[in-house]
Amino acid sequence: MHKLSSTSISCILYLLDSGESAASIHRQTGYGIATISRLCSEHRPNLSKAPGGRPCDNAVQAAGMLRNQSGKRFSTQTLRRRLKESGMTAVVKKKQPKLQARHKRARLEFAERHAEWTVEDWKKVIWSDETKINRLGSDGRKYVWKEDGEGLSDRLVEGTVKFGGGNLMMWGCMTWDGVGYATKIDGKMDGELYTEILGDEFIKTLEYFGYDIEDVIFQQDNDPKHTSRKAKIWFSDNDVEVLKWPAQSPDINPIEHLWHYLKRQLETYEEPARSVGELWTRVEKEWDGIPVEECQKLIESMPRRLAAIVKAKGEYTKY
Repeated sequence: MHKLSSTSISCILYLLDSGESAASIHRQTGYGIATISRLCSEHRPNLSKAPGGRPCDNAVQAAGMLRNQSGKRFSTQTLRRRLKESGMTAVVKKKQPKLQARHKRARLEFAERHAEWTVEDWKKVIWSDETKINRLGSDGRKYVWKEDGEGLSDRLVEGTVKFGGGNLMMWGCMTWDGVGYATKIDGKMDGELYTEILGDEFIKTLEYFGYDIEDVIFQQDNDPKHTSRKAKIWFSDNDVEVLKWPAQSPDINPIEHLWHYLKRQLETYEEPARSVGELWTRVEKEWDGIPVEECQKLIESMPRRLAAIVKAKGEYTKY
């Protein structure tokens, strides 16, 4: 049996002391559950179960917790070093919708129900969603290469304004044959405005690609405006089949990655849009320029996305 290094043992013991279960440590490190359990029995015989409360997220929290439990001081730098030596890497937490037990069950049921669907089946789906686009760029982090000793300059600074600079909301849809019609959302998006978009942009998309309404399946998430009484009546009156979608599941929806593609294109402009109107002009141009192959690549990923949901038993996936 391969002997664990002292740093690997320290890493496992640190995670045990942080309240992680053997299964959780196995997922994070790749070490066998039997090995983790053996180390727990040998080095932490009194650790009968994970302590209450939330596991530590970082070395600072862990050092404080271990100090409180043992009365000894633990260096955060030492903890970080040992975790790094054991092969673990510090990453920025991804923001994902919170999954409750009912969400996980619904996600797993959806994935299992459509596990036999092929790419040919997913080609029939028209994917739809809304997104926010900021005039001054993404809400997330941006990275830039910096030379050693280089001081701050316009190249290294992302300018901000006090009230955010404005943004717009848009609705769009995606098909196997390319992006469909999109629209800027003016005012509050409610059930009435949503049905207007369905009757305009969605129907125009069907007409543009020559789709018969009875041959397509419409996808939307579970936002209240999408499931409103007005929307349900509209779908019924127009004989539209709506894909039953699990809540809290943007990782299953390939159009989410289409939004990322669109926003990356918008970030290639050297100067920010001078107004929301100019921003929308850019959005229209970049939306219409999205390659068909990009849409097809995303839709082709559906079997893999569902397989990931099944493997994770309804939990979060890399998507």
